[in-house]
Amino acid sequence: MLEIFQYDFMINAFLAGIIIAILASVSGSFIVLRRYALLTETLAHVALVGIAIGMVTEQNPIWVAVLVSVLAAWSIEYLRSYYGIYSDSILAIFLSGSLALAVVIVSLSGSFNASLFTYLFGSILSVSHEDLIVMSVFGFLSMAVLLGLFKEFYFIAFDEEVAQVSGLRVRLLNFMLVSIIAVVIALSIRVVGTLLIGALMVIPTISALRYRLGFSKTILLSLLFSTSAVLIGMTLSYHYSLPSGATIVLVILGIFIISILINRK
Repeated sequence: MLEIFQYDFMINAFLAGIIIAILASVSGSFIVLRRYALLTETLAHVALVGIAIGMVTEQNPIWVAVLVSVLAAWSIEYLRSYYGIYSDSILAIFLSGSLALAVVIVSLSGSFNASLFTYLFGSILSVSHEDLIVMSVFGFLSMAVLLGLFKEFYFIAFDEEVAQVSGLRVRLLNFMLVSIIAVVIALSIRVVGTLLIGALMVIPTISALRYRLGFSKTILLSLLFSTSAVLIGMTLSYHYSLPSGATIVLVILGIFIISILINRK
């Protein structure tokens, strides 16, 4: 078991996985409670556009993905808040449109290669020391905002209208929350990939909700599920030469099935 940590790239991979697991489980809890889970899949596809642009322009794909994801998150929230368009309709438009745009960019540039494949399905073993620093910095800032405004985000997650009547700046808080989600998704691409990131943000929270605990305990349980899935998935991936991102997601699905069986009612 401990032989895994003889390699620097495995240490980077485990640290990156734990950082993303913490960010995804905490931020995902607010998204799930707002019935806004499809936002994760939409922004994951938007991030793929940023990856494609970064590869074409020979810029750092992660930085471009973060920028594009945040801009898209702001656009989605603006259309929802100021134009009254239904959330699922906006997300469907952005999801299909961003996927189409990414495919066109990649096909025109001829950039569909193994490097892009790793962004689709994740390649946590390729996380560099520079990537780890970027994840740590953005992760710390995101967690600071989430914890600093925990009560406010909690309020709007359960009843946005009452929160607005109570004097909270709901629109500003919504923009801040979707920005954090966009950053977390863009940073998570290296860990589980654009096609699987939604599972890491949504399934641990859904599994924790089955135990019907308080909100804070639900977040902690979700955090336990996600970090356990990353650690177990990484270990299985190392010993059996399995795709890391897909293995992590399968472990999360296993945890979800166990939660369903334990809490049938």
